[in-house]
Amino acid sequence: MESVKGFIIDLDGTVYTGQQAISGAIEAVNILKSLHIPFVFLSNRGNYSRAMCREKLNRMGLDVEADRILLSSTVTAAFLQKHYPGEAVWPFGDPGLEEELRSHNVVIANEPEEAKWLVITLHESLTYEDLNKAFRAVRHGARIIATNEDKMFPTEQGDSIDVAGMIGAIVHATGVEVSHVMGKPSAMMAGAALTVLGLEPSECIVVGDSMTSDIGLGSKHGMKTALVLTGNATQQDVAHAQQQPDYVSDDLLQLVHAYTAACGYR
Repeated sequence: MESVKGFIIDLDGTVYTGQQAISGAIEAVNILKSLHIPFVFLSNRGNYSRAMCREKLNRMGLDVEADRILLSSTVTAAFLQKHYPGEAVWPFGDPGLEEELRSHNVVIANEPEEAKWLVITLHESLTYEDLNKAFRAVRHGARIIATNEDKMFPTEQGDSIDVAGMIGAIVHATGVEVSHVMGKPSAMMAGAALTVLGLEPSECIVVGDSMTSDIGLGSKHGMKTALVLTGNATQQDVAHAQQQPDYVSDDLLQLVHAYTAACGYR
């Protein structure tokens, strides 16, 4: 691990599960902070804004700057503002999505029928009315962009359905396919993290609990990878995976201890 200069760290299943910090995770990040080792949180969460995520981490005892948090909602908002400035969107997800879109000056449509884009993310408070408005947006010509296409995420009650369920409902009902998927393991998420860190891919390690989004991101973009066994993936998943992580650790704290020992930190 001596060549690693920066950490790209997942959130759900790596730092916290639901509203509870995973044992040792806050201590692990504080060790990186105390040693001035660059890190960025990179999450497929699209129903949070960065402000909401920062507040959640603060409640858990971790103080981090907002620019150290990159969510799929953040990258989606930046993408729309850069490539489709002024085009109105209809957000289909929890309020954090709209909050992040507005923070990037993305135009929110007044009615679904006016939208050029439907942005789909996790919707934990979904109602039929919400679903039907998203349907109406696409039926009137809106193209679809998804913050990610994860099938599930870990909660205190166990695995819960993720954005793939929202995508499936709209795509199956309208017959319109998704134009862009923004989340990990996309090049857009990797590029956003590397820009914040100011490092080359070979100098970074991606840490997370998902073989698909986290290990997939690192493997696809030339970064080292570490799987933590505190979320979705198990040792059995690793054994049957085509893409193997460089490291497997019980949790984030164990990994950080291994890193600091390898690099000679006291």
